[in-house]
Amino acid sequence: MRIAPALLLALALAACSAQDTCVRNATREIRALDSLIAETEANIARGYAYERREVTRWAWVRCYDGPYDPIRPRTRCWEPYTDIVREPVAIDPEAEARKLAGLKSRRAALADTAMAAVAECRRLYPE
Repeated sequence: MRIAPALLLALALAACSAQDTCVRNATREIRALDSLIAETEANIARGYAYERREVTRWAWVRCYDGPYDPIRPRTRCWEPYTDIVREPVAIDPEAEARKLAGLKSRRAALADTAMAAVAECRRLYPE
């Protein structure tokens, strides 16, 4: 049995209650800061960071040149595709430590506001 993509999307959206949506929106910035804090802590522990960049590579693929013709075989050609690579880059440990301290202080400043917003979401949309 094959389920239509639109039906899957409708089911996924219906699974989230109004309270869940409100809480997720209220804590979006906190979650972003938590992700940045974890990344910065990992960079400091490793001693280097990762940088993502796009690289164009080429693949030898079969080109489409119409319907199958036994007399004239299909041709092959080079097609570009984009690949994302992670490369290690050097960091300044003191700058990373300052960045981490700034992220943590920003998170602490937003925590009270976010918790008040979550409480308001739970009041507005009881389960």
